[in-house]
Amino acid sequence: MEAESRGVLNADIPAASSAIFPIETVRAAFPALSRPPGFVFFDNAAGAQVPQVVLDAVNHHLLECNVQRGGRYAKSRDVDDMVLRARHSVADLVNARDVSEIAFGMNATSFIRLVSLAIGQTLDERNEIVVTDMDHEANVATWLALERSGAKVSWWKVRDDGNLHADDLVPLVSSKTRLVACTLASNAIGSIVDVAAAARVAHASGAEIFLDAVHYGPHGLIDVQAFDCDYLVCSGYKIFGPHMGFLWGRRELLEKLPTFREDFIPDEPPGKIEAGTFVYENVAGMDAAVGYLETLGRGLTGNDAAKSESRRSALQRAFEAIRDYEESLSVEMLRVLKDCGAVIYGMAEEERIGQRVPTLSFNLPNVPPARVTEELAKQNIGARDGHMYSPRLMKRLGLAPESGAVRASLVHYNTVHEVRRFGRVLAEMKESC
Repeated sequence: MEAESRGVLNADIPAASSAIFPIETVRAAFPALSRPPGFVFFDNAAGAQVPQVVLDAVNHHLLECNVQRGGRYAKSRDVDDMVLRARHSVADLVNARDVSEIAFGMNATSFIRLVSLAIGQTLDERNEIVVTDMDHEANVATWLALERSGAKVSWWKVRDDGNLHADDLVPLVSSKTRLVACTLASNAIGSIVDVAAAARVAHASGAEIFLDAVHYGPHGLIDVQAFDCDYLVCSGYKIFGPHMGFLWGRRELLEKLPTFREDFIPDEPPGKIEAGTFVYENVAGMDAAVGYLETLGRGLTGNDAAKSESRRSALQRAFEAIRDYEESLSVEMLRVLKDCGAVIYGMAEEERIGQRVPTLSFNLPNVPPARVTEELAKQNIGARDGHMYSPRLMKRLGLAPESGAVRASLVHYNTVHEVRRFGRVLAEMKESC
C-alpha cells in the first residue's frame, strides 16, 4: 500500500543525517511545545501532543466535509475517500495484510471489550484465557469478566527483572487455551515484551493472541505479521493523533466474530466491527499522524531515493531513528533518577536499555508520589502519580495502588535538556527532605 497524495495533510520535514536525530525540526512540528510558559510534557503515556498537520486535517474535515458517509454528493464522497485513505495509512502503520482488517472506533478499550464479548459467546472446550499482571487493567478486567460466561483465567506473571518471559507462558497454555492477552510494552514501567515468542507458544497449542499496542505505538514499529498476532488494538491519541482507537485482526477471525450490527451492515469486516458512526474528523487526524511519521522517515535519508520508496519503508526508518533517539533519553533519565537516589521500578540497567521504552516509574525515598508530581507541576513539568491503571503490577512491585509511584513518560519530541530540568527539581526536593 503506497503513500497517496494528502493535499492539505502533507508537511515537509527537511532532510537530516540519519546519524543525527532532527530534534529541533521535530519539535517545530508540534505547536504545543512552543507555547508559553515552556511546559515540559512528561505525561505522554496518557496522551501525546499532535503535530500541526494533524490539527490541519481535523480542521479541514470540520470546515469542508463535516457530513455523513454514503451520500451521492461530493462532500459525502470526500468523507468516504478520507476514511479509505486512513485505513490504508493505518494498514501500512501496522503492516496489515489487507486494508479491511483495520477498524476504527472510540478507543482501544472499547475494542478490547468488543472482541472479548464476541469470544465470550463462542467459548467451548477451549475456555481458558491467559492474562498478565503487567498489563493495563483494560486488557485484564475485560477478560476476567468472561468468567461469568464460563472462562477460566490463568496468570502470566512478571518476573523480578521487570518483564514477561515466554518460558513462563509455556505451562499456562494447553489444548483448552482460547486466547493469550498481553501488552507490547508496559504503560507503567516501560518493559517491551517479546510478543513474537509469546505468539509461538500460544499458536503451538492452537490458541490465539491478543496484543495491546497502545503504549508501544509511539515508540516502535508495529508489525502484525512479524509479531504473528491474531488481534491488536491501539489508540491514536498516544501516537500523535486525536482521540480515537483502531483494531487490527486477521480477516478470517474477524469474519467469524459474532458482533452487533444493524441489518443493513454487511456481515464482514470492517463494517461489522464499526457499530454506529465513529468520529470522522479524528480518523482524518489519525491519517495525518501517520503522514507525519512517514514524512519524518523520508526526511532522514537526505537523498531523492526516499521519494519513491514505500510508505512502510519510510515508517520503518522513522521508528528506527525514534528508537535510537529515545534510548538516549532513557539513559539520561536513568542517570538523573539514580543521582537523586530514586527507587526505579522495572529495568534500571543501562545495558538493558533496548528492552524498554522511555517510560519510567519511580519513587523518591520518604516523599509521597503525589507531592513529587505537585512540585513538578509548580515548575511546569507534567508527570503522573498513582497506579497507572495497572494496580496488579503495583501490588507486584510492593506498592499500594492508592499511592503507587511517579511516572515520567517521554516520546521523541522530548529532549535531554528537559530531562535535566526534571532532574534538578527532583534534586531540590531531595535536599529539602
